[in-house]
Amino acid sequence: MTTSPASATALRAVLFDSGGVLMQPIGGRWNPRADFEETVLAHASSLTPQQFAAAIAAGDHVFSASSSTPEYDDYHRVVLCHLGVDATPELLADLRRDVPPSTFLETYPDVEETLEGLNRRGVRMAVVSDAWPNLPDLHAGLGISHFFEAYAISAVLGCNKPDPCMYHHASTALGLAPAQCLFVDDDPELVAAAIRLGYAGRALCRDSAVPGVPSITSLTQLLDLSFGC
Repeated sequence: MTTSPASATALRAVLFDSGGVLMQPIGGRWNPRADFEETVLAHASSLTPQQFAAAIAAGDHVFSASSSTPEYDDYHRVVLCHLGVDATPELLADLRRDVPPSTFLETYPDVEETLEGLNRRGVRMAVVSDAWPNLPDLHAGLGISHFFEAYAISAVLGCNKPDPCMYHHASTALGLAPAQCLFVDDDPELVAAAIRLGYAGRALCRDSAVPGVPSITSLTQLLDLSFGC
């Protein structure tokens, strides 16, 4: 494993991305939520799978074109518009109703062991994620929120990674310098951006390591690193 330029400073914290690192959607789709079709069909029963696929693709475009995570209702309005379905207050409320996170999300097998191991060693932890404001609640439902002292969430901060504000919000909340924090993401480019800002970094590539940026294939490899806690 190669080391990042910031490794000369003792690491004291890990900043985790969430989706693709800590948790994944059951069934493989992040947005909209897995119960989207069922919920919409209860209001408009004649829609076809092809129509849903085209509308969801339009919603994906909203994410890719936005500099920050859109409001949940705004995202649903776009998808519903492409479906030709009226975005009534009742339907929007139904789409964002509370359901147990475990019905549509799950943590990766290496998450619990890693978080518990780091916690035992006194390693501080935070989350840096392009996500909606309810991310801490989702983590709570999955039983992992208590590990994290701070959250840097795009929909709250109004920007997405690799904006420096995302990384700095988390390290500042911990009261630590960038060089004291290790950033972990499944996107190597976002890890490279963190390293340029003075953070240590690891790209999590569970299938295979990637060239050009320090990488790991399992979160448990973080337990092999040296932390000055």
